[in-house]
Amino acid sequence: MSFEIEGKLHRIFDTENKTATFQAREFVIEVNSNNYMQYIKFQLTQDRCGLVDNFNEGDRLKVHFDLRGREWNDKYFTNLNAWKIEKAVEDVVIVPPPAAGDEFPDASTEPVFDNAADDDDLPF
Repeated sequence: MSFEIEGKLHRIFDTENKTATFQAREFVIEVNSNNYMQYIKFQLTQDRCGLVDNFNEGDRLKVHFDLRGREWNDKYFTNLNAWKIEKAVEDVVIVPPPAAGDEFPDASTEPVFDNAADDDDLPF
């Protein structure tokens, strides 16, 4: 199963050598979920430990990951195993310039009423 999530890089941990042949590295991203900040920890393993080196804390990331679970001594553990990290695409809102004739009116373009009866423009 493959998943992806976007968030802000909160913390990067050092690579740890778990055994002579296995290394792992963890990092945490912040995800705003219903106005509550969630801190999600991911794990990188083996040759993927360097994937987070090109990013700084505070960068917006998209993390691709798999769920991993195991049992040990009748206890269950779950890992979020990251396998790809990329810079998140920022939402960009492009506001086009106003077209000719669509400029916001100012006091010089205010209509002038010559008749006092025309000044009463209230509908009631």
